[in-house]
Amino acid sequence: QVQLVESGGGLVQPGGSLRLSCAASGSIFSFYTVGWYRQAPGKQRELVAGITDGGSASYAESVKGRFTISRDNAKNTVYLQMNSLKPEDTADYYCYLARPLRATIWGQGTQVTVSS
Repeated sequence: QVQLVESGGGLVQPGGSLRLSCAASGSIFSFYTVGWYRQAPGKQRELVAGITDGGSASYAESVKGRFTISRDNAKNTVYLQMNSLKPEDTADYYCYLARPLRATIWGQGTQVTVSS
């Protein structure tokens, strides 16, 4: 069973940067789309960014130009570089691995707080 473990969250001031990492166990990582969702208090979970097995990336409009998603298949890891952070980026961030016709695999989440 594949497991995803996030790291890199924390408290940062507005305008600052953080890099989230999500490491996957098992050998299937490189075959699937992976990415990040986030959920702020009282709000629905929203897709932040995804990257296909071929390396094509997509982003929510709210983070375009500020966030960059990347993957290292040799390390079974997906990253989310977050720059120019805003208070509205405050949320729990969850990585996912999407498998067609099968259940999506989720990480346990990592908290990001943007505040002065």
